[in-house]
Amino acid sequence: MAVKIRLKRLGKIRAPYYRIVVADSRTKRDGRVIEEIGKYHPTEEPSFIEVDSERAQYWLSVGAQPTEQVAALLKLTGDWGKFKGDANAVSTVKVRAPKAPFEVDSAKKSVLQPKVEKTSAKVEEAPAADSADATDAE
Repeated sequence: MAVKIRLKRLGKIRAPYYRIVVADSRTKRDGRVIEEIGKYHPTEEPSFIEVDSERAQYWLSVGAQPTEQVAALLKLTGDWGKFKGDANAVSTVKVRAPKAPFEVDSAKKSVLQPKVEKTSAKVEEAPAADSADATDAE
């Protein structure tokens, strides 16, 4: 059986994203797969590339042939260099900078008003009323 490592297209019409899959070469592009080994989102800035390196190395070692697009992605992640025996193979994938956590500006007026707890006032009154009843009963 000829096995290929290729891209499986998902997403909407003008918003594609892909899964890097291992499949029989005779199956459809989006058909049955043997294993999913990664993700690729080309529309994000920078492009999101995630590959399970251990599984990619395994499939390459047993003879799976990557398509041109997948070979380019494997070169970016450094997996192709590791497979070819390059000890200095390093991932050159750009990683998005983490977003700063949201901070509330204290100078601006809050749109939502905090809830006032009325139940706590009733709870405090109830024990006082019970103690008054207890003294009357004696």
